Amino acid sequence: MTATLAGVNADAVLSEGIRSLGLSLSRESCAKLRDYVALLAKWNRTYNLTGIREPARMVTHHLLDALAVLPHMPPLTSAHVLDVGAGGGVPGIPLAIARPDWNVVLVDANQKKVAFLTQAAIELPLGNVRAIAARVEDLTIEPRFEVVIARAFADLGTFATVSAKHLAPDGKLYAMKGALPEAEIAALPPTIEVVATIPLHVPGLDAERHLIVMQKRVTLA
Repeated sequence: MTATLAGVNADAVLSEGIRSLGLSLSRESCAKLRDYVALLAKWNRTYNLTGIREPARMVTHHLLDALAVLPHMPPLTSAHVLDVGAGGGVPGIPLAIARPDWNVVLVDANQKKVAFLTQAAIELPLGNVRAIAARVEDLTIEPRFEVVIARAFADLGTFATVSAKHLAPDGKLYAMKGALPEAEIAALPPTIEVVATIPLHVPGLDAERHLIVMQKRVTLA
């Protein structure tokens, strides 16, 4: 059954949003995105994974919000991606669906959320996704990651401090933010530098969004 919100068809919101973002996704990927929303809505009734209850709003606030970063991701065919504080799976699961050749690790300290993420990877199914219950600062994992990304995890300094050790030599940190966090940028540790601050347009979402791209500062001998 197709979910609606005040007469708005969630499938139509997703299809139009993908077109608006200029993305080309397979029919299978689009189907898995819809199935993910249905699964998130089902589990959310018990596990409180997100404060958003309506499937059409899950599409704009979760799926399209995550997919809006894709045009700004590195054009790699086999990227290793770490989603820090993955929560209900955003942005990691939508990115894994849209880029099935990427290997995505979802890390979260909440056991119940990791149980959902594990089940989602099984049911959708997503062979390129692995969920781990751990604090990112305690995580020991190889290989390291070209992309380490987080949404609503912490301030930029904390995110960079606990996550930078997981970067591959040319890897970058990607922080999904609302308004441009100028004070957080100014407070970054000297070992981290900002590469780009990118305003994002999320179809159907009337709110500021920015992608902050960071890397370890290169020090000359």
